[in-house]
Amino acid sequence: MGSGFEALVSVAVGVALAAACGFRVFVPLLALSAAAYSGHLGLQAGFEWMGSGAALLAFAVATAVEIAAYKIPWLDNALDTLATPAALVAGMVAAASVVADLPPLVRWAVILVGGGGAAGVVQGATVLARLKSTALTGGLGNPILALAELALAVITSALALLAPILAVLIVTVVCVFIFVRAGRFLFGRRPAS
Repeated sequence: MGSGFEALVSVAVGVALAAACGFRVFVPLLALSAAAYSGHLGLQAGFEWMGSGAALLAFAVATAVEIAAYKIPWLDNALDTLATPAALVAGMVAAASVVADLPPLVRWAVILVGGGGAAGVVQGATVLARLKSTALTGGLGNPILALAELALAVITSALALLAPILAVLIVTVVCVFIFVRAGRFLFGRRPAS
């Protein structure tokens, strides 16, 4: 297996971690930091700080605060306003920290479009799901949705590090499902012409 395969795997790791940032901003950064801190994941030059003990602690605290905040029904919708741009930035940072062995133009296109795009699409899907949940339950179902999003963030982050190509495929299927289901609910079915 040559550097082409390694580059593909690094792209898949980056895109999968970025996608996980769309479910929860800090869970994938915590997973990335833990993997780097323990020596299981190498980081690109300039991103070594993410594997430090201080970064690991900071990501752990941020993750705990984020998880707790999403348990408050009225606060979860407000957090979506902040989480969307934060997820985009976190997704790009996660991708940039691991994507390797590509020409600079291709690398930055993967980081911006692949990382930022994956985080944005997943975040958009979660916002749609939350809108549907709020409309159907008056916000009372949102803590259950928040728990599902947390589980997806943890699973996606773990798969990103263990089976990154599978992680990208699963996230794609989940997002398509959410967009189709929420889109039907929010926009209704169009009558046949």
